[in-house]
Amino acid sequence: MFFYFRRIKIYHVENVSKNKPILLLSNHQNALLDALLIATKSGRFSYFLTRAAVFKKTLVSKLLMSLQMLPVYRVRDGWSNITNNNAIFETCTELLNKNEAIVIFPEGSHNLKRAVRPLSKGFTRIVFDTLEKYPDTDLQIIPVGLNFENAEKFPDSTSIYFGKPLSAKNFISENRNEDVLKLKARIQSEIAQLTTHIPSDNYDETAATLNRLQVDYLNPKAVNSCIANHFENCETNRKPKIKGIRLIFKALLILNLLIPYLIWKFVVQPKIDEIEFLSTFRFAIAITLVPFYLLIVWLFLTFLFGIKIALIYVVSVLIISLLAVKL
Repeated sequence: MFFYFRRIKIYHVENVSKNKPILLLSNHQNALLDALLIATKSGRFSYFLTRAAVFKKTLVSKLLMSLQMLPVYRVRDGWSNITNNNAIFETCTELLNKNEAIVIFPEGSHNLKRAVRPLSKGFTRIVFDTLEKYPDTDLQIIPVGLNFENAEKFPDSTSIYFGKPLSAKNFISENRNEDVLKLKARIQSEIAQLTTHIPSDNYDETAATLNRLQVDYLNPKAVNSCIANHFENCETNRKPKIKGIRLIFKALLILNLLIPYLIWKFVVQPKIDEIEFLSTFRFAIAITLVPFYLLIVWLFLTFLFGIKIALIYVVSVLIISLLAVKL
């Protein structure tokens, strides 16, 4: 993650309790990278509810299970599969009773639009089922806002905002249906304050104006204020004029990783149908094919010139990659 993102800014991670059961509820723009960011930056070893479609292959399913990912079925997966969620929700209840952490993306799918979409009610079932079975559980609900400068590009920068914890018990009354609606509305409102939320009305026009103003998408409070004030007194994100130097190091990086780059550019990238998966597959190449390629080059150079020259070369490539990403 350090080599992939130019900047990773984390805010209010102290809101994530270390010893209480917590439900982390986040917006979902950037596919697997969203989960990886929360997994590595929240300070908790979490379980993740993941769409069941990615569990179809046995090997992939075992790998995801080993990473504490649990399949959740949606209507699009077929009505006959929906009942499989009962066991998953029961598992979540037991995990929360053991003071574990669970991450859910309640929008139910990913989308690169800078807006919080309507939330599904699956997470509310977990909340209320847990409190019904274990009423003394001090379940904390923590809204999370993930923000990206440009989720399609590399390198990108991101900011993660952990909201104030909400006690699940405060949403309990004698009418569960009303409780569900209130909890959904509250969580959607909380997440919308932690990430850029562009209203659906005139979305494209608003997004274009924000881009033209060069707002700082890593500061969602300022961007949302800009929208609310009809683009008056908006903070801008003027970038330092080092683009030329950055391009030089990027070109050097491509030259030194030419084979992985060509495989990405002409083999993997053209097969990606959903743009939301672009960064996920790029990241997958970066953490698998690139290290393997560098290992092969290192062995080849060691054989020809000795281990010292080989190590100097590999370290030089790592330095070039850092400069290409961080500048």
